[in-house]
Amino acid sequence: MIIELKEWSFEDKETLINMCNAVDRTYLSDRIPDPYTNEAAEWYLNMVKETDGLKALFREIVADGKIVGTISVEKKEDVYRKDAEIGYYLLQEEYSKGIMTEAVRQICIIAFKKLDIIRITGLVYEPNIASKKVLEKNGFLLEGIMKKAIIKNNSIHDLYIYGKVKEKSCQKE
Repeated sequence: MIIELKEWSFEDKETLINMCNAVDRTYLSDRIPDPYTNEAAEWYLNMVKETDGLKALFREIVADGKIVGTISVEKKEDVYRKDAEIGYYLLQEEYSKGIMTEAVRQICIIAFKKLDIIRITGLVYEPNIASKKVLEKNGFLLEGIMKKAIIKNNSIHDLYIYGKVKEKSCQKE
């Protein structure tokens, strides 16, 4: 299987809408509109166009030529500006194929090269075992657990904080 990360384009708007309406939202942020509308897709694609490569990276996850998910790394601000947060989702029918593990590997390489950051943070809801494994396989370390930090679908969860620090060979002198 060939896994590629590609830049989002307006030609992919319908695919984005369909994917966002089909994705399992159990462990996703509530900031993703539900239902995902044409207006939401246009707002997102315009925001991506304005910020990609500057403050963030937003990529389609493409497996064997089909868009199956999305992944992003977004820089934080103020005293946290050398850190960025990774986020991703995959269509349920594509789970357990190694797609997300490979997508995270690729986006971390790109983010450390293109964004002025020295670490990437991954935030995972306690029951999301698959996401923990994806980050761990990519060298993210569990740095802490915030007790009772998340409410999702009327359930309270702990938040696992993972971090990956840029390797010295990648850092600017």
